[in-house]
Amino acid sequence: MTFKLALIGHPVKHSASPGIHKQFLGQTGLKGSYNLLEIPPEQFETETLTQLKNEQWNGFNVTVPYKQKILPYLDHIDAAAERIGAVNTIVQLNGKWTGYNTDGEGFIEALNHSFPVQMANRDLQILLIGAGGATRAIYDTLVQNGYRFIDVANRTTETAKSLVNQLSKPHTETVCKTLQEAESVLDHYDVIVQTTSVGMKPASDRAVISLERIKPSAIVSDIVYQPIETSLLRQARLHGANVHYGHQMLLYQAKHAFKLWTGQTPEVTDLAQKMYLELEGG
Repeated sequence: MTFKLALIGHPVKHSASPGIHKQFLGQTGLKGSYNLLEIPPEQFETETLTQLKNEQWNGFNVTVPYKQKILPYLDHIDAAAERIGAVNTIVQLNGKWTGYNTDGEGFIEALNHSFPVQMANRDLQILLIGAGGATRAIYDTLVQNGYRFIDVANRTTETAKSLVNQLSKPHTETVCKTLQEAESVLDHYDVIVQTTSVGMKPASDRAVISLERIKPSAIVSDIVYQPIETSLLRQARLHGANVHYGHQMLLYQAKHAFKLWTGQTPEVTDLAQKMYLELEGG
């Protein structure tokens, strides 16, 4: 079997996904291709998606701005993706599209791989910064995995409160804070996860909050991976905290997507180091 895979989004030309999945295909000995499908918003309509179904792709990744817009065109939606309200992976089987969201699962696995001892503690004090789609996926997966104390900080708290109301469970204790409120009690947190696009190239000198009050034992994760060391992670390192780089979430969510398409589980540890060195050089 030859797998026909692609990324749907706009823009997609700078995506690292083709290189990752090419490595996965080679590693597992499978035949296939992974293409970039740049779909301008004015062309994102039933006709375009019908054409894609007729072309018999095995699956897609979905990125901005279509993670939510594509939902009405799916035949089935996985329970987690339905809760989160967005998909990043589509599997096509017998002409039917099923949507999944591997972002949260990929992030948690990446964090567990890097910090297994710390992440085994379900009573960690966790702070998520942001309230967008990535935040929803990560919050939902943390909740589903039994973590109890997960605060959410955002520029405005209304969006954060909506997220929590939809995704929290009885065991979850969450306080929604402004960014300024979170900054003032930063030494309270064991894990801080930055989920916005702040700090991404070309505005790589920006950081969403100051880490002046961070405790040295904390883990700071930033899902931005271009640049590989964001301004926030540089702050964290200078304060002696543990850092977790954004490319790891990208690799692990790709690993889960690849398994959904092919049934094969690729190894990502060596690829993570290789990708780190490439991004550091770029």
